[in-house]
Amino acid sequence: MSAGPTGRIAVDAMGGDLGPAEVVAAVKLALQRHPHLDPITLVGDQTVLDPLIAHAGLKLNPRLSVHHASEVVTMDDKPLMALKKKKDSSMARAIELVKNGEASVVVSCGNTGALMAAGTLRLRTMEGVARPALAAVVPREGGHFILIDAGANPESRPEHLVHNAILGSHYCRVMLGVESPRVGLMTIGTEEGKGNALITETNEQLRRIGDIINYSGPIEGFQVFEEHVDVVVCDGFVGNIMLKSWESLAKFFSGTLREELQSNPVRAAGAILSKGAFDALKDRINPERYGGAPLLGLKGNILKAHGSSSRRAIKSAILAASQIIKADMNHRIEADITRANDLLNGPPPILPAALA
Repeated sequence: MSAGPTGRIAVDAMGGDLGPAEVVAAVKLALQRHPHLDPITLVGDQTVLDPLIAHAGLKLNPRLSVHHASEVVTMDDKPLMALKKKKDSSMARAIELVKNGEASVVVSCGNTGALMAAGTLRLRTMEGVARPALAAVVPREGGHFILIDAGANPESRPEHLVHNAILGSHYCRVMLGVESPRVGLMTIGTEEGKGNALITETNEQLRRIGDIINYSGPIEGFQVFEEHVDVVVCDGFVGNIMLKSWESLAKFFSGTLREELQSNPVRAAGAILSKGAFDALKDRINPERYGGAPLLGLKGNILKAHGSSSRRAIKSAILAASQIIKADMNHRIEADITRANDLLNGPPPILPAALA
């Protein structure tokens, strides 16, 4: 991989459910509202993108370019087959731009499995990182927390979860501005011996690297949305269920509240008076606020947005990508991963006699 990649965002324009028109609209929003945003390269079929760019009034924008790719990885494509058969896909070409140092980060709404496979195979994991992990920003009491892994690696070993804790801590500093993020390990109970063998061993290993992360110990489900920790660590199976359950629950509450407020004239009048509070609540729990989940632990940056992302969500993902570029996060992650692996592969610490 080339040294010193340019501060450019490569956006896969073809992979989302809503099509390239929604992606172009998102780019327009991002460029209009953030004049100092990193330059953007839209990756996709130029014959499709050029008219959309012209219609959006972006044809002469010096911060926008197009990189042609003739194929599209669909949501129905099998990840490995897509990599083999669609070498000129917008997803593959966008990742190549990062690999070759022509961009610093990829944003894609495309097939999650294909994106993770392509990123892992073409960019490779950082030195010392066994598996990459998806990190998602989720609202909680008093702010937000980072959920990691949100679905990349459903069958984890203890070292994978330890790496997740480090990855999540660094992303929390970048996205949420938390100086020393409190890390919690998701389990079914905080009492000694609760949880399975994976949780027990991971808990022991996280305690051993306490000078690298701010580990608060195991947490239960009811603590997740309290102001308890800033990073929630779990395997991708548990994390993906948690994330999708929260997103569906947020939509359920929003829809139910709307129905109840419109059920009679008195409630409707009260809703008008409380519109500011309701709008603030909607914005706070809206999954589109942060737009995407980065695939952390690779020798390059990939940000995965929902397949059904709207222009607002894609815009948010582009802004998150810009923050990742400015933070130069990966060098710091690699240093901490190396320290953690050295601690865990060395002899166990000698405990004081009172604790032995």
